[in-house]
Amino acid sequence: MAACIFCSLAEGPEDKLVYRDELVAAFNDVNPQAPVHVLVVPRRHIESVEKVDDPQLLAALFEAAHRIARDRGVDKSGYRLLFNVGPDALQSVFHVHLHLIGGRRMGWPPG
Repeated sequence: MAACIFCSLAEGPEDKLVYRDELVAAFNDVNPQAPVHVLVVPRRHIESVEKVDDPQLLAALFEAAHRIARDRGVDKSGYRLLFNVGPDALQSVFHVHLHLIGGRRMGWPPG
């Protein structure tokens, strides 16, 4: 899907990425909500997490997020992993993306 910004970012230059392997890529959120705010996305276009039918891909998203949390130093203090699904959850880009948010104390409820 050529018009998807997350597809373009996932396949873009290495210097724009936080992480990339054969299944997923990760990059900093352009509107960060915390000192660490990284988006982890599948390299192939999938509109929403509810359409992911590959357990290996789901595992790859979480494994990459955990690795990045360790690399960014938020693994000990804590971090949040979040999928927004659909318009009411404020999903604004319709390509699966897992938010990794950390580096500050989180509030509850989140929204």
